[in-house]
Amino acid sequence: MKSSLIDFTFKKCRREKRPALITFTVAGDNTKKNSLKILNSISKYVDILELSFLHNCPIADGGQIQNSTYRSLENGTTLKDTFKIAKSFKNKNPQKPLILMGYYNLIYQSGENNFIKNCKSSKVDGLIVVDLPWPENKIFAEKCKKKSISFVQLLSPTTSKVRMKKIIKDSHDMIYYISMLSTTGGKLKIPPKKILENYSKIKKINKNKNCVIGFGITNNTIGSFKKADGVVVGSEICKEITKSLKKRQNPVTNVNKMVKKMKDKIL
Repeated sequence: MKSSLIDFTFKKCRREKRPALITFTVAGDNTKKNSLKILNSISKYVDILELSFLHNCPIADGGQIQNSTYRSLENGTTLKDTFKIAKSFKNKNPQKPLILMGYYNLIYQSGENNFIKNCKSSKVDGLIVVDLPWPENKIFAEKCKKKSISFVQLLSPTTSKVRMKKIIKDSHDMIYYISMLSTTGGKLKIPPKKILENYSKIKKINKNKNCVIGFGITNNTIGSFKKADGVVVGSEICKEITKSLKKRQNPVTNVNKMVKKMKDKIL
């Protein structure tokens, strides 16, 4: 796989001596139009953007992301809409990597080859499939690689060293380290120091692999992870959208302000 936009972005962040800021939003939240507006608005501060394609039973997602998902489902957002949002974003921001994230059920329903074809035509750079672990994902990950779509492997605190080595060896441009055994948006039950200790074990196996930390990253904790290759912020954004809607404020403006504050904390 030739050097990708994702890898190029991590190298740029490394030169700037800071972690990559990665955001997660749900396609179609709180409207399809606003979903795209939020992506375009925050792309000024964000290095890599994750966009969730919908699932009616998001098992790894905490309350905040579930709220976003339900709003999007109520809006009638489909997989086709997600690809449309992705393509519109990439047409306007060709140098910003966009990763689709979701569950295997929709990929299975679409057909793997068809799903990858749609990713390619929408200019998607990467893919995270939450419930398709290694080694079950090897064939699908290889299909993605052939089309220059980076398949992101997941690691957790319970991944054994033997398994970790194999997953890292098979990984593409980015590895996602789940910082704690919880759904997304849970309070950080483990001190950042301990998370970084676990994280350093991954980097010792292969220091050249880009590895990001996700789950429990908030405005209060993000500054503790400056030594990571990247940090993922998701639930905080979903929470901000919910809060804005309750206050009858503009979620696009408020999310933009929040993301800028978080970016400032890792510079």
